[in-house]
Amino acid sequence: MAETTIKIEGMSCQHCVMAVKKALGGVPAVIESDVAIGKAIITYDESRITAGDLETAIEKAGFKAVKT
Repeated sequence: MAETTIKIEGMSCQHCVMAVKKALGGVPAVIESDVAIGKAIITYDESRITAGDLETAIEKAGFKAVKT
């Protein structure tokens, strides 16, 4: 298991938080996600996906993942 923190631009409300949480929840290798306005802390199975895959899921939800 691995954990990463991804900064997210474009979030302004709880609806945004829920949209990102739902997007991450749709990624099978995500074990847990703690999403707040502006960031997500994600625990995932790094043997199945990469941090880049997580960023892609966030961007498909309509937000910008910022590499740290």
